[in-house]
Amino acid sequence: MNKFIESIKNIFAIEDLRTRILNTLFFIAIYRLGVYVVLPGVDPTQLKTGAQGLFGILDTLLGGAFSHASIFALGIMPYISASIVLQLLTIAVPYFQKLQKEGESGRKKINQYTRVLTIPIVLAQSVGFIATINAEAIINPGTFFTVSTMIIITAGTLFCMWLGEKITDKGIGNGISMIIMIGIVSRLPGAIIGEAAAKGVNKSLIFLLEMVVLFLVVMAVIVLTQAVRRIAVQYAKQVGGTTQLDAQRQFIPLKVNAAGVMPIIFAQSLMFVPAIVASVWQNQSDTASYIGVKFSDYTSWQYNLTFGLLIIIFTYFYTAISVNPNQIADDLKRSGGFVPGVKPGRDTSEYIDEILTRITLPGAVALALIAIFPALALLLGVTRPFSAFYGGTSLIIMVGVVLDTVNQVQSYLLMQHYDGMMKSGKLRGRTAQPISIAS
Repeated sequence: MNKFIESIKNIFAIEDLRTRILNTLFFIAIYRLGVYVVLPGVDPTQLKTGAQGLFGILDTLLGGAFSHASIFALGIMPYISASIVLQLLTIAVPYFQKLQKEGESGRKKINQYTRVLTIPIVLAQSVGFIATINAEAIINPGTFFTVSTMIIITAGTLFCMWLGEKITDKGIGNGISMIIMIGIVSRLPGAIIGEAAAKGVNKSLIFLLEMVVLFLVVMAVIVLTQAVRRIAVQYAKQVGGTTQLDAQRQFIPLKVNAAGVMPIIFAQSLMFVPAIVASVWQNQSDTASYIGVKFSDYTSWQYNLTFGLLIIIFTYFYTAISVNPNQIADDLKRSGGFVPGVKPGRDTSEYIDEILTRITLPGAVALALIAIFPALALLLGVTRPFSAFYGGTSLIIMVGVVLDTVNQVQSYLLMQHYDGMMKSGKLRGRTAQPISIAS
């Protein structure tokens, strides 16, 4: 405990780091205040108390902004959608592939395209959001309300983008991810209090057991997020002028879960298709009615089996488009590096691809298990709001953002010759810097 207190003192002793943390807290406070600013023309007393299904997941990621009909009702999610589209375009369209290889200037252009694409996406999604508002909650429905609400929601999303960029530039951590994480964390205290109240004094032991299981699940997600397979890389001796540099040995870190949370997001998007299609034919076919019922219940084994298989498939797909073994092999060859015992070029690419394929399977299975764990927790008696934190998108995003932020703070401390926040552990940043993987 003394070491932790000393680390906190060291953090605030560094002026730049202290300023960045205070800036981050200030920007987060602005975002959280905006979540509770209701759209003009909407009566908040007539709004639904909670969202279900896909809207419930979206509301959790937005920290309640969706169900509150806030000016930040769509938050940063349209920007995330635009980012996914641009990322896929860098795989399929040669122009965007060229931009990606241009380095910093290319990334700036891609970011600009992402911002522009966000506008039509949020305009389209705002129409759908207006359709979800209770008719009783809209004071004066009509064209003026629809157009003005679309403009306000679009402005709110652009403002959230600006806040995210400001956090990245002036604060600590990745701003976009930080905004999503804060929205998720804002629901955690209420979920814990609700779970404790539901269990009561008679079931306090069960509540303590649930907290222990939650802790173990969080530890498992941390292990999955941090796990890497290191491929040793040797660099030949180099002679520069009169100086001869000895051979250096580094490594390529291949993440076990290189796809992150994206496979769960893609799979969740597709899981609503069977229920929607079946609802069209439910009055004409018993099979369609059966499918509609089972795929509308995310605790059914049919839903979870399909969900898990989709996550495994999308994990392989997203890993394939985000990690390019050919490019890694080419970069190694140009920089004079090689994998011991493997020929440079094509053999190195095949070797990396083989290892990546092997480590992706356990990573994909673990990701699928984490994604379906909230449904299992709900079946075992955990309340719905609290069960959402036992896995899925929410927990993986929370863990990833926290680890990234801790790594950045750790780097600041080490640069100022302070001890890190943790004496033990394998947080990246305390070890030698690995060579980067171009995606």
